[in-house]
Amino acid sequence: MALCTFSFPSQLALGWRDSYYKATWGTELPCPLQQNLIQVKKRSLAVWASLSEKGEYHSQRPPTPLLDTINYPIHMKNLSVKELQQLADELRSDVIFNVSKTGGHLGSSLGVVELTVALHYVFNTPKDKILWDVGHQTYPHKILTGRRDKMMTLRQTNGLAGFTKRSESEHDSFGAGHSSTSISAALGMAVGRDLKGRKNNVVAVIGDGAMTAGQAYEAMNNAGYLDSDMIVILNDNKQVSLPTANLDGPIPPVGALSSALNRLQSSRPLRELREVAKGVTKQLGGSVHELAAKVDEYTRGMISGSGSSLFEELGLYYIGPVDGHNLDDLVAILNEVKSTHTTGPVLIHVVTEKGRGYPYAENAADKYHGVTKFDPATGKQFKASAATQSYTTYFAEALIAEAEVDKDIVAIHAAMGGGTGLNLFLRRFPTRCFDVGIAEQHAVTFAAGLACEGVKPFCAIYSSFLQRAYDQAS
Repeated sequence: MALCTFSFPSQLALGWRDSYYKATWGTELPCPLQQNLIQVKKRSLAVWASLSEKGEYHSQRPPTPLLDTINYPIHMKNLSVKELQQLADELRSDVIFNVSKTGGHLGSSLGVVELTVALHYVFNTPKDKILWDVGHQTYPHKILTGRRDKMMTLRQTNGLAGFTKRSESEHDSFGAGHSSTSISAALGMAVGRDLKGRKNNVVAVIGDGAMTAGQAYEAMNNAGYLDSDMIVILNDNKQVSLPTANLDGPIPPVGALSSALNRLQSSRPLRELREVAKGVTKQLGGSVHELAAKVDEYTRGMISGSGSSLFEELGLYYIGPVDGHNLDDLVAILNEVKSTHTTGPVLIHVVTEKGRGYPYAENAADKYHGVTKFDPATGKQFKASAATQSYTTYFAEALIAEAEVDKDIVAIHAAMGGGTGLNLFLRRFPTRCFDVGIAEQHAVTFAAGLACEGVKPFCAIYSSFLQRAYDQAS
């Protein structure tokens, strides 16, 4: 992709424990929940092991006996959860092998393998609509929806697209690359469904940096107001920016107690009782309604942890965080949400690990976000050596040289520090380089504000991504 720089006038190229439950409700935790807690405590508190059973990756196509029987999602419906885990392991191996031959986006696709399996097991595409955002985390989805035999044509002329594409498959309900459009489109589909009197489900999967753009929050605000039934799955792989910038460290583990409480939150009786209670207190009105709302928010805050209030204030029912690599929990929660009627918009916060199951990608998410062809056994990428430095490197070095003599120069990028070369600028001037996430509109206007104060901002944005900031740049 081309690197686009441009300027403003100044110089801008741009426990919950038994005691709480008893105190609140006057009884102990229900026996079934206690039994569930005992069962889940037997599991390790850490996130499940990253490697497959054998931990072997070969340059030849790996054996995939179960995946070989799955051509479309309908072929998964009779599998047990144990078989679903085997399917996920084989699917992950198949993604690694295919991308090693073509290049492409690897880390994000490996992180959503279990989520993809669970979604296609619970929902029925193409009747049910699943939207993926960003679109490059869809390689497992493509394999499970009739395109496995074409994966060797990925991102090639007349081959499979690297993102979702409506003309490519009826299972691609919306075309999306970068980014942050899924909730808006899903809401439109949900409202359209209601106007047509249909009964299908609509699911938006948003993550890998896509949650940073303003359109996602505009859509959630409107979804909370319209209150149509839809599901938003936040794929939280701790990637606020795309992995061309520094990472904050490993994902904290999802505990067993949290796992059990997620099951409780998504259970149909509790949620439907909550809706009935809301209706009763609204009829009573006044302080009773306000008190009930405060108790409800406080209780959910203790169950869900910090962060849920943001989504709930926007009108989305929050469930999470959920271990995105635990198929048992994913299937149970998705089934409960699917079978609960008149919920309005629901947000399920799923925690995943980028590059899951492939140690080279786990340990270097920046280098395995997008890859060239590589050897699966060693992780070595086959990159052609160039006689000269890239234009991106020349740009970064020139900007660093200017910044050495002019302390007013700062750099801005929208989640693409590596792709724009500004990670080099960051290394030299850590306090003068700003990563704003996938938010090009904000990046350009932020730069304009800096320029108004006499600072000299350089904002580097891919030409294909600048479309999101045309109005601000003009």
